[in-house]
Amino acid sequence: MSKPVAREPLRRNARSNRARILVTARQELGRNPDVTLEEIAKAAGVVRRTLFGHFPGRAALLDALAEEAAEALQGVVASQPEAVEDPERALARFMLSIWPVGDRYRLLLTLARRDLGMERVSEILAPARAWIAAILERGQRRGVFHRQLPPAAFSACLEALNVSLLESVNTGAWEDDGARTAVINLVAAGVPEERAVRVVGDVTPDVRDGTTAR
Repeated sequence: MSKPVAREPLRRNARSNRARILVTARQELGRNPDVTLEEIAKAAGVVRRTLFGHFPGRAALLDALAEEAAEALQGVVASQPEAVEDPERALARFMLSIWPVGDRYRLLLTLARRDLGMERVSEILAPARAWIAAILERGQRRGVFHRQLPPAAFSACLEALNVSLLESVNTGAWEDDGARTAVINLVAAGVPEERAVRVVGDVTPDVRDGTTAR
C-alpha cells in the first residue's frame, strides 16, 4: 500500500507562487498598466496555467492587489498613536507612515476607475479617510488647522492632493520619501511653512524607527 502524498510542500509552493505573482504584478503594472497576464506570468517565472490557477482573470488579480493595499492601509491606521497627540504631529506622522503604502500601490490609482470601480476604491480608502477626518476635526477645534471646510470635505481635498502627487511619481515629475508630502499637507491644512517643516522634522525619526509617541 502506497504512502499518502505529503501536501504541505505543495501548499507552501502554491503560497510562494501566489506571493511572487502579486509582487511581480505590482511591479509590472506600475511600469505598464496594460501589461498582459501572460507577460506577468513570464516575469514571475511561472507558467500561464499557474497564474490562472491563482487568478482566473485580470479582475481577480487586481482585486487581490486591492486587498493587499487595504490591509496595508489598515495596518498604518492601527499603528498610529492615540488621539491625544498634537493634531499637527498626528497629521505629519500619518502622512509619513502612509506614503510608502501609497507609493507601493500607486498603480491602483491608475487602474481604479477603469478596472476596480470607485466603490471598491472607497472601501480600500475608508479607514484612512476616517482617520484623517478625525485629525482635521481635532485640529480645527484647537485652532491649528483652518476652518473653511468641514472635516470630511477637508479630508477629500487632501486626498486629491496626495493622489495628484502619487500620479506625479508615476510620470516622473515628483520624487519624495514622504517628508515633502507631509509638509505640503500641513501647509494645505493651514500650518505656516516653517512650522510645518519643523513638525515633520521632529516626527520623521519616530516614523522611520517604527516608534509611536503617545
